[in-house]
Amino acid sequence: MRQLCMPQGLSNDELSKLETLICSARSVHRGEALYRSGDRFDNIYAVRSGSMKTVMAHRDGREQVTGLRLAGEALGLDGISEDRHACSALALEDSTVCIVPYTALKSLCREIGSMQERLHKLLGEQIVREAAQMMVLGSLSADERVAAFLLDVSERNAQRGYSSAEFNLRMTREDMGSYLGMTLETVSRTLSRFQKRGLIDTQGKHIRIVDLDGLRQV
Repeated sequence: MRQLCMPQGLSNDELSKLETLICSARSVHRGEALYRSGDRFDNIYAVRSGSMKTVMAHRDGREQVTGLRLAGEALGLDGISEDRHACSALALEDSTVCIVPYTALKSLCREIGSMQERLHKLLGEQIVREAAQMMVLGSLSADERVAAFLLDVSERNAQRGYSSAEFNLRMTREDMGSYLGMTLETVSRTLSRFQKRGLIDTQGKHIRIVDLDGLRQV
């Protein structure tokens, strides 16, 4: 995951400093929280293995899934603005994360320009992802939402050198519904309809995209 987590063009000395900074890792068991909403913000994390979901709670107690983080992706940026985490991060499966202390990272960014640029890119990517999710929730039909979600996971897997056509989606159908603004029943019916049309094949959490072009045309 180095090419995703680390900026390009670092000297050996700079790379050594960065690797020293993120040498610590933590295991997070399935269902366990890496951090919870309101926790003090101290670290940024990179998913090393497994997958995580981010969740925000409404004041009446309802929870909304706000994101899916796969191996190689960053977590915890939501805490930068208020020094408190705005959402909770929960493991969808047994996972490990690299821990990057934010105070030390800021010092390193002042020392290494490309590191600062990489942090800015991570923040920009988060803004773009959240804007795209607003469009999904605000203007797409149920079929288009599910297709866009599957294509997004497919593309992100491909970026990491994994199969874009077959993957284990650790999110439950209920989590998918929460993330896509749909009921559990609608998600299940949509996936069944896609399977009947020959677009995908699902076996539990395992999803195989059979007709990528057809899914893009939904």
